[in-house]
Amino acid sequence: MSDRSLKIALPKGSLQEPTIELLRKAGYNVYMSTRGLRPSSDDAELDIYLIRAQEIARYMDQGFIDCGITGFDWAYENRADLVDLAELPYSRATTRPTKWVLVVPKDSPIQTVQDLEGKNIATEGIGITERYLEEKGVKAHVEFSWGATEVKVPDLVDAIVDVTETGSSIRANNLRIVDTLLTSFPHFYSNKDSFQDDWKRSKMERLVLMLKGALEARDKVGIKLNLPKSSLDAVLEHLPSLRRPTISPLAEEGWVAVETIIEDTIARNLIPTLKDLGAEGIIEYPLNKIVP
Repeated sequence: MSDRSLKIALPKGSLQEPTIELLRKAGYNVYMSTRGLRPSSDDAELDIYLIRAQEIARYMDQGFIDCGITGFDWAYENRADLVDLAELPYSRATTRPTKWVLVVPKDSPIQTVQDLEGKNIATEGIGITERYLEEKGVKAHVEFSWGATEVKVPDLVDAIVDVTETGSSIRANNLRIVDTLLTSFPHFYSNKDSFQDDWKRSKMERLVLMLKGALEARDKVGIKLNLPKSSLDAVLEHLPSLRRPTISPLAEEGWVAVETIIEDTIARNLIPTLKDLGAEGIIEYPLNKIVP
């Protein structure tokens, strides 16, 4: 461990592997310990804690942790007073945000949140649900659910508030979404006191820059090709670019090299077209980071 260290919390559970992979692409290799609770890193200045996402914001707010990655929803749930350095748009299964949704059985007479006046709701997000009901002017009993929330309606409660990315589990359990309470991606947060420390703030800002660069490179590839200069205009018409392609003269007279960044899914159709237009030596390569 370095003489200077930044205490950083990473989410344990469903976000654990996607977060560690994002850090790897950002240039930070994280190694799990035997018990999996205190990972190490090839950056000696990072003191890493693996904590449930539900608890990270609270520990940061209380000053035990300098910074961490957790969902906006859990910071909102804990009413944590933190510095929000960045939204990091990734999730456990897809690139979609997670949504907290109000759910009832398909055949339930409940059509709007107002129909829940005096009813019972089960959820893991007590604070999220209570603040939502308060905003809507509805008084209902909200109870904590440890999991398997879908099975509690309609026999045990009238409705649930649960998390979903695709809605597939809700449909599979013959349930219906009444309303969306909150939409959430992971965020990189800092404790307010830690953010006032010059070294810690600089360390966090550099880390955030690299994480955002890794996310910017997601689903993109680089592409290089050589072609006759006479074909350049035709190629440029077909060539999407992050900004503008780089064009360089080759040693052979009348030839140029072109390099650009494209969406991964475009490459499969673009490369044959470039070949038809006279391109040679086409190379597609993966990207780890794009820093604007």
